[in-house]
Amino acid sequence: MLLENTKKRHPAAWVPSVYFAMGLPFVAIAAASSLMFKNLGISDSQIAFWTSLVMLPWTLKPLWSPLLEMFKTKKHFVVATQMLTGVTFGLVALSLPLPHFFTYSIAFMAVIAFSGATHDIATVGIYLNELSPEEQAKYVGWQGAFYNIAKILSGGVMVYIAGELEQKTGVVHAWMIVMGIYGIIMFSLSLYHIKMLPSGGSSTQVKSINEGFTTLKDVAITFFQKKNILISILFVIFYRFAEGFAIKIAPLFFKAARDHGGLGLTTSQIGLVYGVFGAIAFVLGSLLAGYYTSKRGLKKTLMTLCFCFNIPFAVYCVLAITQPQSLYIIGMAVVLEYFGYGFGFVGLILYIMQQIAPGKYKMAHYAFADGIMALGFMIPSMISGYLSDFLGYKMFFIWVLIATIPSFLITYFAPFNKAETVEETTLQSIEDK
Repeated sequence: MLLENTKKRHPAAWVPSVYFAMGLPFVAIAAASSLMFKNLGISDSQIAFWTSLVMLPWTLKPLWSPLLEMFKTKKHFVVATQMLTGVTFGLVALSLPLPHFFTYSIAFMAVIAFSGATHDIATVGIYLNELSPEEQAKYVGWQGAFYNIAKILSGGVMVYIAGELEQKTGVVHAWMIVMGIYGIIMFSLSLYHIKMLPSGGSSTQVKSINEGFTTLKDVAITFFQKKNILISILFVIFYRFAEGFAIKIAPLFFKAARDHGGLGLTTSQIGLVYGVFGAIAFVLGSLLAGYYTSKRGLKKTLMTLCFCFNIPFAVYCVLAITQPQSLYIIGMAVVLEYFGYGFGFVGLILYIMQQIAPGKYKMAHYAFADGIMALGFMIPSMISGYLSDFLGYKMFFIWVLIATIPSFLITYFAPFNKAETVEETTLQSIEDK
């Protein structure tokens, strides 16, 4: 069959592209769509609530992760969901000129979210099954970097293109073109991965729906039987707690008029700030963190990573108080925040991979933890618009700094139940098989 190419591929041929494909739909909904809806006249509170709620599938994906074991290989799910996501982005584009565009586009984004969440499960399965423990540590920086390149593309380059097109074709047609570009990118990636993506292993463990739900029950039970799992869950939830508030409102704050407490940037300037100033810092932070952590070990570096992840949110508070005119100053603030984000996020991903996922259901337990992480991000994002409307941007970003406190506390108490040595990780991998 077309997808059953068993030739061994170098990880560099597929890890960057498949994690880019993982990040693109997520950040398109979380970031770029917020500016799109704001420019189309939707209120901040509605934008924050609905573009956060529609991301629920990334939280619930553990519920159907065992069912993916019933059909084909993990590669089939990756390619199929990339195609579906590409087509659905095209439908989002076509819905924008319609009278009730917000309802239709949110519904289509829900389809993208379900497809993207399923894609994530299968992608992680391929990563864990195809790479050795040494390779997993080596390429975790690369997966983070290219996931975040997708974030820069959505929040930077695509927004910049939309801003330029808005002046020439109008807001609606500008964003129709941008959503269409998203669709073309995702569909093109699916064609590339037909040839370049390894299979990730055959799905033979589950033979029926009943077996699927039985497996799901066993997955859930064994997940919550893990040693110190409740503290680990709290760590996964609260590590990104402050980010959940900040990430949704930051671009809206950049766009808002100065007399409303914002920075009054144009759509193109926002794209320039994120896509140019932020891009290099984001990728550099992710890559450096991967090598830094692999050299010193996660246990010794986790608090440093947490610090780098959370403290840079202070730049938004400074920007809200001072409202600088200089795009250069704003850009440098974004550089600091994005470098810290890229550097610190690696700590959370490695903790899930090394401390939570190992065991009988490695892929499913990773999906469980990843879903919990998404929930910890989604809930503060949903209420961030209401808080920002109530408090104003200055007080809101002061609140964001207060919201970093739980992250530091839970990181200090985060349990390490698995040894970080390659030998033990390799032994665990052999036992799993």
